[in-house]
Amino acid sequence: MRSMLSGVFACIACFGSALANAQGVTLPEYHYVELDNGTVFILHEKRDVPLIGLQALISGGAITDPQGKAGLSSLFASMLEKGAGERDAASFAETVAGVGGSLSASAGLETLSISGEFLARDADLVIELLVDMLRAPALDRDEFSKLRDRQIDLLAAAKDSDLRPLTSVYGNAYLFGDHPYGTPVGGNEASLAAISHRDLLAYYDDFIGADRLIISLAGDFDAAEMINKLTEAFVDWRPAAKALTEIEAPIPDVGRRVLLVDKPGATQSYFWIGSVGVSLHYPQRAELNIANTLFGGRFTSLLVDEMRSKAGLTYGVRSSLLRPSQPGSFAIVSYTKTDTTTVAIDLAIELLARLHEQGFDDELIASGKNYILGQFPPRLETAEQLANQFAALQAAGLDESFINDYGAAVAGASGEDIRAVIADVYPQVDNLVFVIIGDAEQLRDAVSKYGPVTEMSIADPRFRP
Repeated sequence: MRSMLSGVFACIACFGSALANAQGVTLPEYHYVELDNGTVFILHEKRDVPLIGLQALISGGAITDPQGKAGLSSLFASMLEKGAGERDAASFAETVAGVGGSLSASAGLETLSISGEFLARDADLVIELLVDMLRAPALDRDEFSKLRDRQIDLLAAAKDSDLRPLTSVYGNAYLFGDHPYGTPVGGNEASLAAISHRDLLAYYDDFIGADRLIISLAGDFDAAEMINKLTEAFVDWRPAAKALTEIEAPIPDVGRRVLLVDKPGATQSYFWIGSVGVSLHYPQRAELNIANTLFGGRFTSLLVDEMRSKAGLTYGVRSSLLRPSQPGSFAIVSYTKTDTTTVAIDLAIELLARLHEQGFDDELIASGKNYILGQFPPRLETAEQLANQFAALQAAGLDESFINDYGAAVAGASGEDIRAVIADVYPQVDNLVFVIIGDAEQLRDAVSKYGPVTEMSIADPRFRP
């Protein structure tokens, strides 16, 4: 076991104090334990409020989904809430609700997570439920069938409604192709239909085990006592049967290509313009976050000001950075009326070019710094937030300097460094991947100017050709 001591959290009193406060944010004292079977415990005693925050992570996630069965990890995570130990789905949910707690499981690109918050008096129940979910999940066949069929229906329904939640799914699937980062976390209609109950059971044996488990707890408890209880619960748990495959860095595109997803009769078009970006380990994280905040990461950004406020082409536009363990994606994501599709896309490309040519002046950079530093401390205040942060750092192989040094890095970022990051990370306008969802009959000829066009139907049960 080892303990690490650092400072205390500060709250923001006003805009002008954001910079000083954020530079004072450091991770608090915590206890670290690693069992012989590989399970890691991270515990932080936080006695100010009688609550316990829980975050359990299992390395893996959607990147472990077998070929043609995307969504298996997501289905498995959801099944953890559908009964465990002696409790069926109904009694499990009633137990959590009966004590006023919250407990949920979900899959991400590279992890499965179990998150929760309970009153401190229910600490033993927290451990009991977590042990049951991980070591004795019910994985009931009928519950699985209902969940899988419901997810297929939800995906089909989503294609007939607001497509904003699916735009980035199409975008990343087309950008990354067969690379694991192209896997839609929630699956697609075809892959979900191919998943059997036997696949679910095999996934549990193959990819869930002690050797890739991180349990992080923060709150009102005695750390030594909690460590003893967790050790007793997990010390004899088996490892996962299959090793995790090492993920290779995706290769950026050279040139342009376009995917046109046909939705006949659509009155709006949804578009995603992207490229391969950087990973979570990118060293100039502070400078990149400032640049992206100013470009399209907040409401008063370059993209929003020009495309929404001035041009009136959209109600929403953003620039996103997906940063997993290997380089993820950068994207501009928006929507507009069908007849202004190319006008909006042209403006987005023009603004990307302007970003490279002009960057941001000192006044805007100062504004971006204050925005980030004002948002940073409140994300590390509650027991649940702290538990989540400790687990995420451990899963990513990052140490506490990722948090402790961040405020100073943001405050000290220079305009020259930010311009260098823009040149390094943001794609040139000649190297872009476009995904456009709309009425192909009206868009086909117009969008061909962006590059070679591949078409698919919105009715296709996958997110890429």
